[in-house]
Amino acid sequence: MTEAGALETLISQQIVSAMKAHDAERTGTLRLIKTALKNKAIEKRTALTPAEEQQALATMVKQRRDSIEQFTKGNRPELAAKEAAEIVVIEEYMPKALDEAGLKALVAETVAEHAAASGQKPSPKEMGPVIKAVQAKLQAMGLRAEGRVVSDAVKAALAG
Repeated sequence: MTEAGALETLISQQIVSAMKAHDAERTGTLRLIKTALKNKAIEKRTALTPAEEQQALATMVKQRRDSIEQFTKGNRPELAAKEAAEIVVIEEYMPKALDEAGLKALVAETVAEHAAASGQKPSPKEMGPVIKAVQAKLQAMGLRAEGRVVSDAVKAALAG
């Protein structure tokens, strides 16, 4: 999806398909996605770039994960299950998530590059630039990883 607004068009088509299939949960989730993308575009006052679309979807997933945590604490498993089902639908439109082993390898490679550039292994205080470099590589590869997971992996690599 390289064109601006291509994701929103795809979502609109998927909404029609879900409505024809009488899939109420999927239809509702797709409508939430479309609304979030439209609101983001209105807020920005121009069409969203593919990166901004992916950022909006990532935000939606993060909100639902937070909700699942709250519903679980509040002993509301039916609401937590609804949020989990929404995450599955939202993630269909996001790049593939990088697995833990792949992320560790990417972090190790990035730390080695920083060590080669500066002549010494980065210290835990230099975590920020390493995280930014890892995120940039992920984006270039068309993959994604949650920020907290990347941060934890970089912290472990720099400490070890």
